[in-house]
Amino acid sequence: MKSILSNLTFQVLVAIALGIIVGTFFPGFAPHAELISQSFIKMISMLIAPIIFLTIVLGIAHMGDMKKVGRVGGKALLYFEVVTTVAILIGMVVANLLKPGIGVHPTTGDVSKIKAYTEQAGKINWLEFFANIIPHNVFEAFSKGDILQILFFAILFGYGLNKLGDSGQPLLSFFDKMAKVFFNIMKIVMRLAPLGAFGGMAFSIGTYGLKTLLPMAKLMGSVYLTCFLFIFVVLNAICRFYKFSLLEYLKYIRQEILIVLGTSSSESVLPSMMKKMEAIGCDKSVVGLVIPTGYSFNLDGTAIYLSMAVIFLCQVFNVDLSIGEQLGVLAVLMVTSKGAAGVTGSGFIVLVSTLTALKLMPVEHIGILIGVDRFMSEARAITNMIGNGIATIVIAKSENEFDEEKYKLAIQPASIESMEESDI
Repeated sequence: MKSILSNLTFQVLVAIALGIIVGTFFPGFAPHAELISQSFIKMISMLIAPIIFLTIVLGIAHMGDMKKVGRVGGKALLYFEVVTTVAILIGMVVANLLKPGIGVHPTTGDVSKIKAYTEQAGKINWLEFFANIIPHNVFEAFSKGDILQILFFAILFGYGLNKLGDSGQPLLSFFDKMAKVFFNIMKIVMRLAPLGAFGGMAFSIGTYGLKTLLPMAKLMGSVYLTCFLFIFVVLNAICRFYKFSLLEYLKYIRQEILIVLGTSSSESVLPSMMKKMEAIGCDKSVVGLVIPTGYSFNLDGTAIYLSMAVIFLCQVFNVDLSIGEQLGVLAVLMVTSKGAAGVTGSGFIVLVSTLTALKLMPVEHIGILIGVDRFMSEARAITNMIGNGIATIVIAKSENEFDEEKYKLAIQPASIESMEESDI
């Protein structure tokens, strides 16, 4: 009994249940719940920059062939593009088959709330987005927590350290110890994961209420169903092709899945996922390159949501899309979906920018999604996180940088429980 009570996965499950109860019966607690959730996410966020930097630097510095860095990066980007395009296509196909927008009363929602999203979306320039990967000031990149800028600098720093050879060993040893310090800090912060999950769920339920879900239940059900199909059909096929089990992988990261469910943020488990991907057998250099890059370029769940939301809005407001126009939507989403994690407000802002680019309808129509967007963010975030972990294993296997013995040991129930308990 004591073992169950001290298990972080169990604690998070209880916290989510309590969050739903408190949000339902004490909606006035929502602002305090949001503060609790945001505080936990901020504590995780403060660790992301140093952990990404140190993981990448250590991985590249230990890598003998520097051509490998470019090869791993190239494979990862190609994989991201193919898989997210499949996610967009599946989202569009399911939305066309289930027609979640048919029969929905076309109200525009609270238009006043759209203004902030529209202003932010209007600022998105995709050429500038990619150019902005190069940091103007390294310290500013760390202070802002800009993942792509930190990634860029870490690759260059790792390359420079690699070229020092034996003379760079003292610095390498220092960085290795620093990485261990930050992962020890992460263990302390993860003890508060149940509080973060409780706060996130209580805020969502308390702010929007379960009653707001009823008119949009078909859309929500369609998004969750599509994410489920994508994970257990597309990602499962990828897992089978690369000879590892999706179910065993999901059991292995069950703790992270629950934390993301509670907080609605895949960023809340980024450091934990990096640690677990190494523990399951992926080489440190592959983990360091694929996981952070995937948080901006491999957003399978976000791609599904964006494609379904566009088709849904067209159905609600009677905008008939031809096959050619839907292919145009696909082309635009192939670009806009890639920068979602690099924009504050994530999927909702990128949806605004997508509608602005497509010019299919007044952007104010997106207002009908405001009340339920938060409840669909769990599906997006969980799918994004699962997809990034699978991408890491795939790239590691393709580079022969995957330890099969480590994998077999890691997926044992006793090993999973031991790792979860070590975070308490």
